Amino acid sequence: MNITLWTVQGLLAFVYLAAGGLKVVRPREQLVTSGRLDWMKDNSDAAVKAIGAVEILGALGLILPGLTGIASILAPIAAVGLVVVQVGALRVHLTRNERQPLPANAILLLLAAFVAIGRFVG
Repeated sequence: MNITLWTVQGLLAFVYLAAGGLKVVRPREQLVTSGRLDWMKDNSDAAVKAIGAVEILGALGLILPGLTGIASILAPIAAVGLVVVQVGALRVHLTRNERQPLPANAILLLLAAFVAIGRFVG
């Protein structure tokens, strides 16, 4: 089970580092023009950067405690935080009637919940 949890944590960390990194590094206008991130039109630059920073911190929180052996309780807490991020994303997309991102949001939510439960219980 530990190998499965680490695999899922690594996958989630990769996804959130990439997504968060784009939000932090690229200008919001550039991301909006990509055509897949219309929700950003209704949010400020600061809000988009903040969401990106939370995603990056969540990714680091999934991996670093286990690698360093320091404060291992932070990994499942980071996973819970990423569940909250996905609940927010689902809410935004449902409110905006954007159906395309919903399956990915639901999968990320379930994977983060799996890690949270697995690390809290195990």
